[in-house]
Amino acid sequence: MADTTIESIDALLPQTQCTRCGYPRCRDYAEAIAQGKADINRCPPGDDTTIRALSELLGRPPAILDPDCGPHGPRQRAVIDEDTCIGCRKCIDACPVDAIVGSRQFMHTVIAADCTGCELCLPPCPVDCIRLVPQPVAGNRWPEYREGEVSRWRNLTAQHFNRLARKRKRRTYQRGKSIFPDRETIRTDIQAAIARRRSHR
Repeated sequence: MADTTIESIDALLPQTQCTRCGYPRCRDYAEAIAQGKADINRCPPGDDTTIRALSELLGRPPAILDPDCGPHGPRQRAVIDEDTCIGCRKCIDACPVDAIVGSRQFMHTVIAADCTGCELCLPPCPVDCIRLVPQPVAGNRWPEYREGEVSRWRNLTAQHFNRLARKRKRRTYQRGKSIFPDRETIRTDIQAAIARRRSHR
């Protein structure tokens, strides 16, 4: 399928990168649609707006949102309880648009303007210090997303995946030299960070 078709499909997705469609990022979902491997009704954030737009673009009949992908809900953004955060960095790599900043063993924070509300930072947090708060936004193409921020999220996601690819290469190289810590070491470090946080209360 021509890249122009994939680009056109991707432009109709709100770029929250939530993975609820079953694909790791919006671009991958766009490619699957273009190749006939995915239906056009698997984007809960885009909901009816995206389904109708994809229907018109591709000449496919519209459909209701696939319930297997979950329901559409109001837009939210992540907020970190900085007093509880242990600085484990697990949420940083999970965020598809790098909207979370911080250093190891220091508290992290969320850049509100970059947060898509994808919820991917919630599961990896070992101390449950992240919550979602309403983020009402009046958009143009989508009721809850502005086209300017959607374009920015698309670019941030590309940078994020490139960064992770470079990080994986470094880890592979370091494992060969026995420099990279194993899972048990990482687990021990997290437990120690939790203990330090508790001792400061």
